[in-house]
Amino acid sequence: MSTTPPADSLVELAARKQLPHHQFMDHATVRWIEANRPDFPDAPAYALRAASQRLLYRSAIPVSWMAEPRLVDSLHGIRHSIRTAALAALLAEATSLSPEDTATLIVSAAVHDCRRLHDKDDRGHGARAAVWLTDNADAVWEHFHLTANPRHIVAAATAVRLHDVPYAAFTADDETDHAQAEGITDLLKAADALDRYRQPKLSWWPDSSLVRASAFDALRAVAFELVVASEAAHLAGLDSVDSVFKALEQRGLVS
Repeated sequence: MSTTPPADSLVELAARKQLPHHQFMDHATVRWIEANRPDFPDAPAYALRAASQRLLYRSAIPVSWMAEPRLVDSLHGIRHSIRTAALAALLAEATSLSPEDTATLIVSAAVHDCRRLHDKDDRGHGARAAVWLTDNADAVWEHFHLTANPRHIVAAATAVRLHDVPYAAFTADDETDHAQAEGITDLLKAADALDRYRQPKLSWWPDSSLVRASAFDALRAVAFELVVASEAAHLAGLDSVDSVFKALEQRGLVS
């Protein structure tokens, strides 16, 4: 099957409720995103510690880790995963998360969508990714130049499993698991939500009422700018990895 983007923009397809299962950014949609820039409030600037920057450079996961290779350059592909990892790292800084938990959070963000099969409402992809992460923990932590630790593996898998489950839909078992990895889970869900500025409907953009992260609103502007800059760079010819890191470098988040 071809991975060529559809002739109609994602915005037009979303308005007609005709979005395909595999969705690829287009110039018209990037222009629409830019034109709808919210009026962001002033917010403090957050810097990333050196250790987080090093981990971000490893957040471009191998294509072989993805259940559906067609998603590499899609709305839930590598660009989304790296931006989510970067936003997770910023949330970690804003909430003074420990270095060990920050590393676990970044790992979780990098792989949270690796078992997706398509770009629509692929229910259960978080649970599938959690199983995959647990089964492949040694390889994943080695990729990040980290040592797999049972506590960190369980926390990462819990956050990944719950990232696509709304808080309102938590079962009693979900609540129990969440309590054991609350900080990492809440920040992964928030980072994932912050990257929703790439979505082609305003009603699908970030909503602070659906997350539990005090720094969420403060990072909205950064999240928006990363989407616009990296998606535009990708459409200009940069590959997915380089386009995101160019955007991160332009904002002084990595060096």
